Amino acid sequence: MPKMKTHRGAAKRFKKTGTGKLKRSKAFKSHILTKKSSKRKRNLRKATTVSATQVKTMKKLLPYL
Repeated sequence: MPKMKTHRGAAKRFKKTGTGKLKRSKAFKSHILTKKSSKRKRNLRKATTVSATQVKTMKKLLPYL
C-alpha cells in the first residue's frame, strides 16, 4: 500500500500539544482591524485547540502529526 500524504496546508496551520490535542490560531486577525476593539484583537492573538467535532477530520488530513 502507498503511504498517506499529509495535507501541507493543514500541516502549516496546526501543531500537536504534549497531550496530543491540536493547537490552532484564531481567524479574523489579518485585515480590517480598525473597527475591531483592542480587547477583541488581543483575544485573537491567543492560540486555541481544535473543537472535538473537527478532530476526526484533522486526523485524516494530518496522519503523521
